[in-house]
Amino acid sequence: MTFRQVCKVSNNQIIVNLPPDFLDKKQVTVIIDDVIDTKAHKLEQLKAALNDPLFIADIKEIQNDFDSIDHENI
Repeated sequence: MTFRQVCKVSNNQIIVNLPPDFLDKKQVTVIIDDVIDTKAHKLEQLKAALNDPLFIADIKEIQNDFDSIDHENI
């Protein structure tokens, strides 16, 4: 069974209350994922890409590739 819960961090610790289905379990796997921080970091990277010359050059190259076929009829 998989159980997913978002927990608040307090004093660098978390408390997880398991559902009743886990009552007889002797072991569980805990995965810590800082989704909120990761998402914010990715958004910052996207904002930084707007000023990245290599990223802009790649986008222009892709646009040029599609410009040649945009006017084709099926």
